[in-house]
Amino acid sequence: MTEVPPTPTATWPSPETLLDSLKDVVDPELGINIVDLGLIYGVDIDDTGYTTVDMTLTTPACPLTDRLESDVRYILASQTSGVAINWVWLPPWTLEMITEDGREQLRAIGFDM
Repeated sequence: MTEVPPTPTATWPSPETLLDSLKDVVDPELGINIVDLGLIYGVDIDDTGYTTVDMTLTTPACPLTDRLESDVRYILASQTSGVAINWVWLPPWTLEMITEDGREQLRAIGFDM
C-alpha cells in the first residue's frame, strides 16, 4: 500500500492578529476603532479559517450596524475563509469597556474621560 502524503493545511492568523486587524474598523461617529471602544467581545478562528466575531454596539438601535458589520467582513475577508458576526447584547456595553488607548483618543477629541 502506498502512503499518501498529508495535504498541506493553510496557516490562518491567530485571533490576536485578527483582533489587531479589526483596529482598522473605525466607528464613523466617534472616529475611534471598534476594538478600543470595547465593541469586540471575542474573535475565534477554526481550523478551516472560518472566523466568528463576538461583537456588540453601544446601543442595539445603532444606525451604523450594517456599516460596521460590512467593515468587519471586509477587513477580515482576505485573512479568513469566512466571517460570522455574533451580535452579543449581554453584558451590555458600557463606558468601562473602552480601552485606555480608546480613552486617550476620546480625550484628544474633547471627551471628558
